[in-house]
Amino acid sequence: MAAYETSRPAPFGAISIFRAVQNISALLSTVANWNDARVTRKALSKLTDRELDDIGLCRGDIEMIGR
Repeated sequence: MAAYETSRPAPFGAISIFRAVQNISALLSTVANWNDARVTRKALSKLTDRELDDIGLCRGDIEMIGR
C-alpha cells in the first residue's frame, strides 16, 4: 500500500492575508449591524406615541431596540 503526503505548508503570507480578510469582514459586519440599528431607531422615532403603543413600545424603548 502506498502512502501519499497530503499536507503541504501554506504559501508565504497566505495566513496573514487570511487573517486580514477576516478582520476586514468583521469590521464590515460591525458597520452593517450599526447601520441597521440606526435605521431601525430612525424609523421607530418617526412613529407616533399611539403607533408605538400599538406595537407594545414606548419612546424609552426605542434606544434599547437599537442595541
